[in-house]
Amino acid sequence: MQAEFIIVGAGSAGCAMAYRLAKAGRKVLVIEHGGTDAGPFIQMPAALSYPMNMKTYDWGFSSEPEPHLGNRRLATPRGKVIGGSSSINGMVYVRGHAEDYNHWAEQGADGWGYADVLPYFKRMEHWHDGGHGGDAEWRGKDGPLHVSRGPRENPLFNAFVEAGKQAGYEATDDYNGEKQEGFGPMEQTVYGGRRWSAANAYLRPAQKTGNVEVVRALAQRVVIEGGRAVGVEVLRGGKTEVLRASGEVILAASSINSPKLLLLSGIGPAADLAEHGIDVVADRAGVGQNLQDHLELYIQMAASQPITLFKHWNIFSKAMIGAQWLFTKTGLGASNQFESAAFIRSKAGIKYPDIQYHFLPIAVRYDGKAAAEGHGFQAHVGPMRSTSRGAVSLRSGDPADAPKIVFNYMSQDRDWEEFRNCIRLTREIFAQEAFKPFVKGEIQPGTDVQTDDELDAFIRDHAESAYHPCGTCRMGRADDPDAVVDPQGRVIGVDGLRVADSSIFPRITNGNLNGPSIMVGEKMSDHILGIDPLAAANDEPWIHPDWETAQR
Repeated sequence: MQAEFIIVGAGSAGCAMAYRLAKAGRKVLVIEHGGTDAGPFIQMPAALSYPMNMKTYDWGFSSEPEPHLGNRRLATPRGKVIGGSSSINGMVYVRGHAEDYNHWAEQGADGWGYADVLPYFKRMEHWHDGGHGGDAEWRGKDGPLHVSRGPRENPLFNAFVEAGKQAGYEATDDYNGEKQEGFGPMEQTVYGGRRWSAANAYLRPAQKTGNVEVVRALAQRVVIEGGRAVGVEVLRGGKTEVLRASGEVILAASSINSPKLLLLSGIGPAADLAEHGIDVVADRAGVGQNLQDHLELYIQMAASQPITLFKHWNIFSKAMIGAQWLFTKTGLGASNQFESAAFIRSKAGIKYPDIQYHFLPIAVRYDGKAAAEGHGFQAHVGPMRSTSRGAVSLRSGDPADAPKIVFNYMSQDRDWEEFRNCIRLTREIFAQEAFKPFVKGEIQPGTDVQTDDELDAFIRDHAESAYHPCGTCRMGRADDPDAVVDPQGRVIGVDGLRVADSSIFPRITNGNLNGPSIMVGEKMSDHILGIDPLAAANDEPWIHPDWETAQR
């Protein structure tokens, strides 16, 4: 197929763009290094801990030793599979807060304020409230991306929400609607009992148009001739070849691989490129910089009743759950088990939530290992807007080498203060009356961990990535020396080349990043097609009226 557009990466944003471009009648070539997303490890929601720990589906990146976390190397999973990270993530759906996007616009991402992006969230969504209420007028009804809610049958899900209200916090029926702040149901990209990845939502319908071809190959660099991107050099079947585009090349390869490809193509800090013997095409200091992520802790409680998912944490029960899911797409296998959530503010004077909670009715790690031999439950909690910044850089000029990833986690004093607040506020929530019938004791941090120094030691040893890296090809105005792309995703200094994925975020958004990444693909497709963006919305989000003087 003679392609007008080449998209590198069949992930969240890449699949959305392929769909919109194909629907507009354009010919699109999608380059994806990973293989098929078929099979229960990816498609069964409850099996989420498996794919991100399998080399078949994950690039296997990890950070360099993080100096402020005891020189630990933290895992940085990125999807190497059709659907990208939307095929290996936890399926939690969060739009982000309105103020996140207003901040983007303030930082030079013109046309990306909340009023501008809300119509694209609505366009992409097919929302199902699951009988739990919500803000229907704020949600999309017929988009490709199905968004649902779990059944919340375990009493611990309701206990978490009730405890939040008893502690004096707001309740919200829909954190993706008018009011993010508060405790309420969590949403998931699950439909018909299956993971509803970007591949299921967008890529497969796009392929049915006949306008999209997926090529399994390793993108090695963008081919640039006369200052214009004309194609992509790939390694396919052991041979290097160039795939050409008559229109544009769009990188949607993740916040790790997109900057890596730019650097390998001669776009980045000139001194760094020279160090690896790469000719400079465009000297852009910001490529690979501004790396951000969310860290989180698991605050775990031992349960006094055998009502947690631990009763299913054995081979026989897992086999039964898997069999029910295989034949009926129902049962415990049909949910990611993150069914209650909260967004709160850590202290007075914070305008909108800066702490997120995922509640899970078992004490377990992301790698699937139970943290305690017995019944327990946990809250995943972490700050939303750390000011720490890291970078992605080349290890060498060899495209086969993994890049160097340094997040510089916890490098600011404020990070430590925020995490101590997270722990203390979570303990207060678990101490409420709603949890009295269910709490036996604290597993971790443990009741002997109380002072600032003790909490800091626990944080240093136990904080983990929430797997939300972003920001490494920051969007801004063309005259911003640190911006990599302009507000239409065009790489500054190179014609015919765009970036459209979470790497263009000026600052990380509240919550999980799959939803915002898909939104970027949706909105960027209109810029690529040269059509007018959707009309701005007039909806005003809820902000706590006493935010300046009250924490809750």
